[in-house]
Amino acid sequence: MKERQSRQNHGRDGVRNAMDVQYYKLEIFIPETHFRVLQKALQEADAGHIGNYDSCLSYSQVTGTWRPLTGTTPFIGTEGEISEEPELKVEVTIRAEILDSVMRAVKAVHPYEEPLINVLPLVATSMEWK
Repeated sequence: MKERQSRQNHGRDGVRNAMDVQYYKLEIFIPETHFRVLQKALQEADAGHIGNYDSCLSYSQVTGTWRPLTGTTPFIGTEGEISEEPELKVEVTIRAEILDSVMRAVKAVHPYEEPLINVLPLVATSMEWK
């Protein structure tokens, strides 16, 4: 019975149909100086709410490169020149129904003109496998 319960809403092999997305993982690249304000915005949007825990996310240091094109006003860097700077990659899991509100919250606090935010559909999460 437990095996059956853990596979509810999943296909024959236990994997959810890719079109039936219930969770996303966001990857947000942001300068370290803006991490705490992003963390607060994610918390207020209920991103990273996993079971009886909230504010769940992970972050790691990465190096980003970009070149601001003509007409841009970069937060960091100079128009026409390749920039290379340390950033944080913030990863957080969210429920599908809050994607729009979370994206608005992230963009409201993100300093970049064109923030890099990857939205990855998750086939399954540990929250579904009780």
